[in-house]
Amino acid sequence: MGALDKEELSFSQPFNLHVSQDRRFMKNIYDNVHGNIYLDPVCLKFMDTEQFQRLRDLKQLGFAHMVYPGAVHSRFEHSLGVYWLAGQAVHMLQADQRAELDIDRFDIQTVKLAGLLHDVGHGPFSHLFEREFLPQVLNASEWSHEQMSVNMVDYIVDEHCIDIDAGSLKRVKEMILASSDLAGIKGTSEKRFLYDIVANGRNGIDVDKFDYIVRDCRACGLGCSFQFQRLMENMRVMGDEICYRAKEYLTVNKLFTTRADLYRIVYTHAKVKAMELMFVDALIKANAYLKISSFINDPAQYWKLDDTILKTIETAPEQELKESRDLISRIRRRDIYQFCNEYAVPKDKLEHFKDISPQDIVCSQKTTGVTLREEDVAVSNVKIDLTRGKDNPLESINFFQDYESEEKFHISNDQISHLLPTYYQDRIVRVYSKKPELVAAISEAFENFQLKIYGIKAQVHETPEKKKRRR
Repeated sequence: MGALDKEELSFSQPFNLHVSQDRRFMKNIYDNVHGNIYLDPVCLKFMDTEQFQRLRDLKQLGFAHMVYPGAVHSRFEHSLGVYWLAGQAVHMLQADQRAELDIDRFDIQTVKLAGLLHDVGHGPFSHLFEREFLPQVLNASEWSHEQMSVNMVDYIVDEHCIDIDAGSLKRVKEMILASSDLAGIKGTSEKRFLYDIVANGRNGIDVDKFDYIVRDCRACGLGCSFQFQRLMENMRVMGDEICYRAKEYLTVNKLFTTRADLYRIVYTHAKVKAMELMFVDALIKANAYLKISSFINDPAQYWKLDDTILKTIETAPEQELKESRDLISRIRRRDIYQFCNEYAVPKDKLEHFKDISPQDIVCSQKTTGVTLREEDVAVSNVKIDLTRGKDNPLESINFFQDYESEEKFHISNDQISHLLPTYYQDRIVRVYSKKPELVAAISEAFENFQLKIYGIKAQVHETPEKKKRRR
């Protein structure tokens, strides 16, 4: 395929890349983001298992639907979307560079399976289970949903006697881990570029993000100007790495900034975080009785764990679950932890920032009529970046000039725009009161803490009590 053909390829007509597959043996599903998705027989064997169908009961965005009512989509449809885009990407590379890349049907099947199964190890309510709950009930645990996905894939293969080539299965699992464990695939010399497609630990551009960014924006009613189709139509393998045409540098930047906007506006919304903090407290209080954390060691038990655990706790009659039930009832009645205030950590303090704890806030209280306790305070330490921490993600991406080019190169900031940010990470600390009557005392202690540590205090938000006192 020449440069002109590449430019004119229409993403709305993807099946000119799939003519070799017999659709008599494929299942058609309509997706509200990508349109018709065709599932091949091998992927259907995995999809038609109770372990994969469990993803229907895992909301993609956790508690975000309590603020954005349309955000009720699940890990199931996201996984189908990633499967589809992974297949599109590898077929496009095959069509464009057939002779030099030697992509065969086993490569295509492997990439598509990795896309389908990459999230099969997620716990209840999206990342809440892994990032908020488990660290508080397990000491020094390095558990990750990526590793659990790998364990679950092995379990599904064994439990359902799925006949799959051992080499392909190994590569599927490596691709699932590619974003979190690059060390595990550094020794892979053959077709390393295939590991960039689903979960790209090299530069963060992958079809997982393509799907969830567009899907989440649509579900939450947000506009989305990021066009993943442009990146898929302007990619090329050079030096065993997927590179992008230089003219698409702003599309690449839009990928990362849109993701950051979703974190700021949706994923870490102040009320969403308040409800997540409450549900984590509910899970912690229920853990001793339900032994929730013990499920993570056994895929045979883990797959039974999904978002319905909220209803299980809410309707359970046992006295041991009363505190958890009460917290869930408060969420239902919108009697949530009260937001007190927030502040953005100064740039010059980010390098040595450590998460703020309730103890830090309580210890900053001055003499008042109320004595605060740690259990009265909830703190949310929010990190928002462009996938590479404090570094510019564009520095990790290689570009090429046009389809006759033989060289790849980086694009520096000064070549892009003087309007782009000079820093690429935000740390926001939010403090909540678990009891309405303590909002004023906790807000004051929080301000004292800021003055003590940073010499400043937040002025953006005021509690209702403060407003009344000013009047």
